[in-house]
Amino acid sequence: MKLIADQIRKRYGQREVVRGVSLSVSSGEIVGLLGPNGAGKTTTFYSLAGFIRPEDGRILMDGQDVTRLPMFTRARLGLGYLAQEPTVFRGLTVEQNLRAVLERTIKSRIEQMRRVKELLEEFGLWELRRQQAWSLSGGEKRRLEVARAMINNPKLILLDEPFVGIDPITVGDLKELIKKLRTQGIGVLITDHNVRETLPIIERAYLIYDGRILVEGNSDQLLNDPQARELYLGENFKI
Repeated sequence: MKLIADQIRKRYGQREVVRGVSLSVSSGEIVGLLGPNGAGKTTTFYSLAGFIRPEDGRILMDGQDVTRLPMFTRARLGLGYLAQEPTVFRGLTVEQNLRAVLERTIKSRIEQMRRVKELLEEFGLWELRRQQAWSLSGGEKRRLEVARAMINNPKLILLDEPFVGIDPITVGDLKELIKKLRTQGIGVLITDHNVRETLPIIERAYLIYDGRILVEGNSDQLLNDPQARELYLGENFKI
């Protein structure tokens, strides 16, 4: 699957915050969407997810125009989304958290149980399946959130600030999970302010500045780009 933003634009009042942005992400690759606050990064990301409708340009999924389709319809077409905010139901067990989402899409109880078991085993949650979500560690909660985002077997997943507010061990665990998704042929688009954690795991990135794509390339290209250093990374930035 290939997700494309084709010359999208978005205005708030008199200010055009996204000004002809084009980008793409395909199954089996990890791509970063980077930029300072106010650059148009979040608006672009939410346009891809289906939360915001651009005023001009198109969002395409495998050639199908989904610009006017809401997020839940894009999810049925193979697009997953992991929110920045906590999404687990604290009062439910790990297993119940997964079933609560599955019940919306799979009616067969046998199929629900099969899929829950798959996810529990795949994300290392089997031993925790009867544990209340509120009692999980930060890393365990993040694994559960990723498992929930993978319930409908998306071909592409959007990760919104996945490294915010978690400890270094959890960051390391999450990075390994993201790499695992790639090996399974799933495309990943990450937007995150934590550039130091994001750059080492991506294959390429788009740097947005003032509503436009300023730089596109792999980590080395971004690190060595004079504009990227001057306007975003800083001259002394190192991984």
